[in-house]
Amino acid sequence: MEYNISELVSNLDFISNELVNCGNNLMLTNKEIEVLNRYNIDYKSCINLKEVLRKIEDVFYDEDGDLEDLDNISLSIAERDYYQNTNK
Repeated sequence: MEYNISELVSNLDFISNELVNCGNNLMLTNKEIEVLNRYNIDYKSCINLKEVLRKIEDVFYDEDGDLEDLDNISLSIAERDYYQNTNK
């Protein structure tokens, strides 16, 4: 199977996966920020990713329904937090 690299690269969404400094040395992607804003999660008041994850957990306890998008970014943030804060 042959792939057209130019076509594949042109379909990648670099903007939503770009890390943004949200203050307090907190880095989130544009997509994560979009989802957090959709659920009115005040990530700007957090000083680290663990605080963001706690605020996301609060939404899981309070909300009913499909929270798949929030679950996905929660996993992404948890993974980044693990790699940033684990001694290597």
